[in-house]
Amino acid sequence: MSSDIDILPSRTASIAEAGRAGGPMKCGKVSVAGSVSQRACVFCGSRVVLYPIADALHVVHGPIGCAAYTWDIRGAQSSGPQLFRNSFSTDLQELDVIYGGEKKLERALLELIAKHQPKAAFVYSTCIVGLIGDDVSAVCKRVAAATSIPVLSVASEGFKGTKKDGYRAACEALYKLIGTGDAAGISKHSINLMGDFNIAGESWVICEYFERMGVEVVATITGDGRVDAIRRCHGARLNLVQCSGSMTHLAKKMEAEHGIPLKRVSFFGIEDMAAALYETAKFFGSEELMERARAVVSEEVAKIFPQLRAWRADLEGKKAAIYVGGAFKAFSLVRALRTIGMTTAVVGTQTGDADDYNQLREMCDPGTIIVDDSNPLELAKFCLEQDIDLFIGGVKERPIAYKLGIGFCDHNHERKECLAGFVGMLNFAREVHATVMSPVWNYVPRRARRMPNAECRTANDRGEEAVA
Repeated sequence: MSSDIDILPSRTASIAEAGRAGGPMKCGKVSVAGSVSQRACVFCGSRVVLYPIADALHVVHGPIGCAAYTWDIRGAQSSGPQLFRNSFSTDLQELDVIYGGEKKLERALLELIAKHQPKAAFVYSTCIVGLIGDDVSAVCKRVAAATSIPVLSVASEGFKGTKKDGYRAACEALYKLIGTGDAAGISKHSINLMGDFNIAGESWVICEYFERMGVEVVATITGDGRVDAIRRCHGARLNLVQCSGSMTHLAKKMEAEHGIPLKRVSFFGIEDMAAALYETAKFFGSEELMERARAVVSEEVAKIFPQLRAWRADLEGKKAAIYVGGAFKAFSLVRALRTIGMTTAVVGTQTGDADDYNQLREMCDPGTIIVDDSNPLELAKFCLEQDIDLFIGGVKERPIAYKLGIGFCDHNHERKECLAGFVGMLNFAREVHATVMSPVWNYVPRRARRMPNAECRTANDRGEEAVA
């Protein structure tokens, strides 16, 4: 099915096709301010990383509108403190812009710390703060001295770059905590989970797998995170990095300063979850750990495989489009969709690099469209041309899918369903099957016009799925 949407000449270098020779994709560039892109701002990136630290205070220094970006609109879960669900703001007004907001920020921090008694406080600088020149770091140092808790400045002014720059700012703030706690008593088989944000309780699922193996999880950075655990996480023997875009910078700093090696993993899909367990056992060189890992994988796959096989029979040959933030998730989704019989016809990311796109070219079927930092019109064009059955993305992609009459699966932070681990693969497949196989998609304009009117009426009368 064709579309009449044209691609801008300046964008052609950021689009590729699997199976077709071509040079490196143009990626990693800064989005132009005011441009129509699916990316988010620097502040958004920093709070995505830091807000799941449940016993910390999070204060947004800027206009009240920026505080709308709170973690409570997301799915991050806490097994204890709920302080992270409050996105406090200094609510800068016109006079603050003229005279500065430092005094207002200091008063707010002292009041909030006295009331809530957090383990640490993070202060996020937004665009207007960078423009008026408030010395947020100096305010944080004074408040830290007065309250005896870490008060950390996060340089997250939105105009500095993209969401990925926000990840880096968050990592820089986090690193100030690492190494300040006592690492005594940590097991020789110990890890930090980095880049999982406990969406719908997924960190708990993953930790349980490793505990069954006999591996200690020192800190989850940052899903259901705790300040004291992060302070001692330098005692772990290995960092498992899932979201490479958000956590690689921090993991590399820990490798350089504390000698902790890192491994890039993913916890989405059967193949990647199993590989994460096996790679961890292999790293520690323990046959006992490897046997336990095999036992965990065998038990979990046996629980879900019969149902996956039944759904695969219905989904065989259906086509999906993927547009996500980090490339690690795109890799896992391509493999997970293949497990249930679907092919990936369009795949894109917001923060992928040249190596990520080369890997996607190699793993995707010939003809798959691969795109970096796309926009709504491009995504609509590719979905129509490839005749997509399912769009997997985040909250900003949902309207694109529904306007085109395409089923949608939320794989971003807004979701409430656990999609990681083996149980997450079952949940994912269930949602995909229910969405793709719904007969409603046969009556949307792009497909209904292919069916004779009599055939549409007959199928509707029977209540059965019409064949396009």
